[in-house]
Amino acid sequence: MPTGMPAAPPPDPARRKRLWRLAGLTAMIVFIAGCAIALTVFLGFNIGVTGLLLGTVAALLPVPVLIGCFMWLDRYEPEPVGYLAFCFAWGAFVATGTALLVNSWSAYLFEGWGLSESLVAVLVAPFIEETMKTLGPVLLLWRRRREWSGITDGIVYCGLSAIGFAMVENILYLGGHGYAASNEQYGPASGAQQLLLIFIVRILFTGFAHPLFTAMAGIGLGIAARTAARPVRFLAPIAGLLVAMMIHGTWNLLPSLVAATGETVVLLYGYLGLMIPAFFGTVGFAIWLRGYEGRLTERALPAYVRAGWLSPPEVATLSSLGRRHAARRWAKRVAGDAGLRAMRNFQFAATKLALLRDGMDRGLFKHVTVAETEERALLDQITADRAVFVGRDPQTPPARWDGERYHITFPDGVSRPIDAPASPVVPIPITAYYR
Repeated sequence: MPTGMPAAPPPDPARRKRLWRLAGLTAMIVFIAGCAIALTVFLGFNIGVTGLLLGTVAALLPVPVLIGCFMWLDRYEPEPVGYLAFCFAWGAFVATGTALLVNSWSAYLFEGWGLSESLVAVLVAPFIEETMKTLGPVLLLWRRRREWSGITDGIVYCGLSAIGFAMVENILYLGGHGYAASNEQYGPASGAQQLLLIFIVRILFTGFAHPLFTAMAGIGLGIAARTAARPVRFLAPIAGLLVAMMIHGTWNLLPSLVAATGETVVLLYGYLGLMIPAFFGTVGFAIWLRGYEGRLTERALPAYVRAGWLSPPEVATLSSLGRRHAARRWAKRVAGDAGLRAMRNFQFAATKLALLRDGMDRGLFKHVTVAETEERALLDQITADRAVFVGRDPQTPPARWDGERYHITFPDGVSRPIDAPASPVVPIPITAYYR
């Protein structure tokens, strides 16, 4: 190097990492968009533009309801919208397109072998469809493991993927097998009638089928995300995926049994004996699980109470959605809209802190210093959010929690220590000063 020439700056690892992440994100968006375009062209070519439009409108109707149900499960620690959109788009375009190709190719092979095409729905479709629907959340778990807080997240991510898959599949059934096929033979009136009949069966009665199947795989992924045991992290997703395939395959077997026996009552028995119990069992488990994971704050945050970072009433306000809502109303009453926003941020950060502490206790972090840095950032955020509404309630005396007792300033101006009650169940935080 010539004398006097400045040395080249060293490469910035953080900048290089950001560039790789941007490149990966761009590639994924282009890939999913390409699958969406190819699938749209395929459907339009096979069922016609009218069938595609009518099928799309009909298939979109249940989507907001189904997504709302899964969002209701995830109210304690809502997942980033971008990750939810990724899972939905993956299921709608990548999983559906791949399954359509594999199922069509398998039907061609089965026909050449002299086998019934109905076997594809029993032997091939459950395997490829459940695998592809689950693959998107698996990629998310691999690249964004920190965003998985438990089984509920697994159910939500896999459920969104399954909703996207079911939406596009319904377009094919409603617009193709429903409207287009009947319209070609008997006219538009018959096509509309057939579309309505398929809508009643596939949407109103079995619209929950695909989310139900893939939720089994989501349970396995959620278990794997919150354990440090390598065998469990490997076997739990496989077990969940196998259960999803078995339920899916059993459900697809019923129409074949109806065709073989001529007894349509078999389908009714299968619906009442398999789908309904599985549906209500999964819903009951998900509701119980939401409450259990919602009470994680009661199990993980007492350490911060003893250290003086949180007060017992603050932890008590996080244990249920009702108490969280009451705390938000209180914050808005004493500090306006800014207080409401601060309380929401406070609750979200406290929930993230509980998940982080639980993960540290489980040994989920290879680099403890990274977790400790995030822990300190969350504690600082909690302190900053609290400062927006603390001391604003004129009915609450100034108080300080030191980790063992309250130091409350009485009307005479004297601060006196007060022991904490055995069950701090007040629905709003006390006014407090923290380090």
